[in-house]
Amino acid sequence: MLIVGLGNPGPAYENTRHNIGFMVIDELIRRLDAQKLSSSSFKGELFKFSNHFLLKPLTFMNLSGESIALVKKFYKIDAVVVIHDDLDLPFGTLRFKFDGGHGGHNGLKSTDEKISKEYARVRMGIGKPEHKGEVASYVLSDFNPQESKHLGMWISQACDAVEFLLENSLEDASSQFTIKKFQLK
Repeated sequence: MLIVGLGNPGPAYENTRHNIGFMVIDELIRRLDAQKLSSSSFKGELFKFSNHFLLKPLTFMNLSGESIALVKKFYKIDAVVVIHDDLDLPFGTLRFKFDGGHGGHNGLKSTDEKISKEYARVRMGIGKPEHKGEVASYVLSDFNPQESKHLGMWISQACDAVEFLLENSLEDASSQFTIKKFQLK
């Protein structure tokens, strides 16, 4: 299985809403003691544990599919899981989906173009800005202090779900790990 976290490379984006996928991959690398592979030809940071791979594409969000396609083809991987931020879900929610549209998310759009829509998605709700014209600045801004207090728990839940997915179905992961409504306190 190839598990991909979407995000943008570099310290300027490290704690942004758009990088929640990278944050989950970083925690999975730590938890699973994944070993870094030489990845210059994959346009991303690639890690391996048992027979599975973790990927952080370094192509920037809009070209994420390039990196995913290179790894998928080289290692002949069928099952792909993509962890990404989702504006259409309130902050702190966690949902699961197979296939579907990209909803305007450029990382998913690129992935769909390069490998098709047939992959599992771990959707992490980041909420929406007040005005539609603020979407770009919103996703590229850091989580606010109130949200930041809950990131550890939320990332941990997403990691638990991904680890569960290694041996179980997406439907079972969804029924066990979905967070439908999250209360900021």
